[in-house]
Amino acid sequence: MPTVGYLEGVDPLVLTRLAVHGVGTLPVSNGFDNHGKFINAITERDAIDLVVGYLHKLLRTQRQGFLVEDLLDACYNCQIPILLVVPHEDQERARQLLGAANERLTLIEPQELYDQVVRRLGLGG
Repeated sequence: MPTVGYLEGVDPLVLTRLAVHGVGTLPVSNGFDNHGKFINAITERDAIDLVVGYLHKLLRTQRQGFLVEDLLDACYNCQIPILLVVPHEDQERARQLLGAANERLTLIEPQELYDQVVRRLGLGG
């Protein structure tokens, strides 16, 4: 069974639809919201296939002196793809704000979340 790690705020209906199709979900935290497992403590044993969340959950850490790429280091080490939800009209600015981390993330529009997750996991809808 594939597993999606999700940051707080991800649409619960998307998560429910994924669960109905056999996808496990695991809440992950940016380290400040106590939403679930700290994202930088993810290991291969967690068997997470994909992480999804909203941009502001990562940018919050920059205000505390942490670089986004440092926060996502465990995902990079475990080769877990990351989808960040950002409206199309804000994606260029988001890329600038993300700096070097932008190279290892995929920005998607909110209405694309479910379809992108299904496609990335190879579920066929």
